[in-house]
Amino acid sequence: MEYRQLVRTVKQATRNHAGLMYHRLVLRKTGVDAGDVGVLIFNSSLLSPTPSFTSLIVNRYRFRDDVVTHNLSGMGCSAGIIAIDLAKRLLQVHRNTYALVVSTENITLNAYMGNNRPMLVTNTLFRVGGAADQSYGCVTQEEDEVGEVGVSLSKELMAVAGEALKTNITTLGPLILPMSEQLRFLATVVLKKVFRAQVKAYLPDFKLALEHFCIHAGGRGVLDELENSLKLSPWHMEPSRMTLYRFGNTSSSSLWYELAYCEAKRRIKKGDRVWQIAFGSGFKCNSAVWRALRTIDDAGESPWTQDVHVLPVDVPKVVPIDETSYQVPI
Repeated sequence: MEYRQLVRTVKQATRNHAGLMYHRLVLRKTGVDAGDVGVLIFNSSLLSPTPSFTSLIVNRYRFRDDVVTHNLSGMGCSAGIIAIDLAKRLLQVHRNTYALVVSTENITLNAYMGNNRPMLVTNTLFRVGGAADQSYGCVTQEEDEVGEVGVSLSKELMAVAGEALKTNITTLGPLILPMSEQLRFLATVVLKKVFRAQVKAYLPDFKLALEHFCIHAGGRGVLDELENSLKLSPWHMEPSRMTLYRFGNTSSSSLWYELAYCEAKRRIKKGDRVWQIAFGSGFKCNSAVWRALRTIDDAGESPWTQDVHVLPVDVPKVVPIDETSYQVPI
């Protein structure tokens, strides 16, 4: 471990971001030249300097002059999926080109130094990397009573996330679930709405439609809740749990760490379907479903290259702060 003094300045925050620009690696691995990229989308919720990060990338890595750029901010941990949707729509207009999406987060300016407990939570979770009031206010950037800036997570967060997921599943289910699961779901709806029967709402088995699950690693509580709700196995939850363990909450980029974990473990086979579920402030819940075009036998260089062979590891729910003998195995 290395101690570095915290410097909360825009200059330092921008420098931190510049050190995490993995788009160079993406271009090298895919064999795409920067001049062939016609659409560039960058998302970072809490840091949005002027000039924008898209301008920094375009100028530093010599993208072409007419590249279409978008810089998304303030959209929370679900912004990565929103950026993918934006890229999809832009590619329908700007054909025969490539779109590069860079998802990241930076809390240098929002590292909280006060004593407000809801605002201290993000210090331990985050690392480099139209709504009802309850939903809108469950994740907010604000100042405490003495003027310290931070991000507050309210106690309503879990309930709000659950309701957002229900809405998302209702929309996504008919698009991907087999007909048998759709009929079972429809039957319970008819029993409840038409016959007023006291039956539990049927939660479809998404494992029949999807092989891999990448759930935003926002915290252990969120992952535990979704594991129970969706009836997922520890194997399905492994990419999300190991991402949280190894990298912490990396906001919108956590989904890509999780997908990279699946690739590094050589789990992705041709035809496999991957469900990415993202949550963000506002409150938003977004989904993306991908189908593998080929089997990933060698993921090449990735954030997991050095330690994927020792994962997964058992992560204790509680570690006493005086247990100095506890060692992180990585």
